[in-house]
Amino acid sequence: MVKKLLSYIIPINVLKIKSEVSKSLEVTYNNGELVIDSLNTNYSYGSLQRILAKGLRFIGKEKIQNMNHILILGVAGGSVIKTLKSEFAYANKITGVEIDENVIYIANKYFQLDELENVDIIISDAFDFVMRSIDQYDLIIIDIFQDTYMPSFLFEKYFTEKIEDITAVGGYILFNTMILEQSQQSRNDTYLSLYPDPFTTHRLSKVEEHNEVLIINKTS
Repeated sequence: MVKKLLSYIIPINVLKIKSEVSKSLEVTYNNGELVIDSLNTNYSYGSLQRILAKGLRFIGKEKIQNMNHILILGVAGGSVIKTLKSEFAYANKITGVEIDENVIYIANKYFQLDELENVDIIISDAFDFVMRSIDQYDLIIIDIFQDTYMPSFLFEKYFTEKIEDITAVGGYILFNTMILEQSQQSRNDTYLSLYPDPFTTHRLSKVEEHNEVLIINKTS
């Protein structure tokens, strides 16, 4: 309780561990709330939770509540799962894919991720999981970072085509990206061009300053 109160004055570190994926991970009390940070950015909860919540609100609460299966690529501390459960009252199946076992350890210990119902967490590389997947998903959330770096495969045509295939008709893709330089803006322009009809695309720019949320709907 003392650490929580002090965090309104200065961030208070609770845990710091090394990560092969993100180099380092820290659990910190910040303004009374626990967050997970990597070396240079918020990794889960905090600003990241607000970013993804904005994208989910764009899709709409009623649509999300009626979905049967949501896939999350890049679980981290599970903040978007908590948002789906609390703000959107989503009660159906969630499959989360996360490559970093350390961050899932943190998510379970400090954020009780393993106590949530209808949530299946798979420790796997997102690329391998997607390329093997035969299921259909009503919403695919892509939120994969190694600190501020985004793996290049996320923007490749072959990966995008597989994401298209496993998105159910009427379903959505919600892709959180980071824009730190002009070349990354151009990268996003090119990425959205990979979604022809029957897909419609939207972008939420400058979310929490440096993020751009891409929203793709498979209309038919």
